[in-house]
Amino acid sequence: MSRLHATPETRSVRLLKVGEQVRHVLSELLTRQMVHDDVLTAHSVSVTEVRISPDLRHATVFVKPLLGSDEEPVLKALRTNTAFFQREVAQRLGLKYAARLKFLPDESFDVASKIDTLLADPRVVRDLADDEE
Repeated sequence: MSRLHATPETRSVRLLKVGEQVRHVLSELLTRQMVHDDVLTAHSVSVTEVRISPDLRHATVFVKPLLGSDEEPVLKALRTNTAFFQREVAQRLGLKYAARLKFLPDESFDVASKIDTLLADPRVVRDLADDEE
């Protein structure tokens, strides 16, 4: 029987806490520019979410460069420096296993923007106004 995708409501509290701790460590490393990479130094990167696997061995890190510019070079730089990030996270959190980090772009802002655009469409506004009456 295949397991459904975990949602925040179905994930354990421990996984959520560890994910949040990993997010804080990565955010601190990026904010303080502790990574010696020209691309990461030139951009402000926001770590929006970290999802940890149940065995704590894999972490999916969702990132978004501020202002949404130069996403591909930033992702490439993050992926190039993955070993540094994994080592720092393992040292700072003191977990039994160092989670393998996988950096992905955070698409949630784009989806929210698309929904806002659709809701602002005059036809939708008209239909919503009809429902309220």
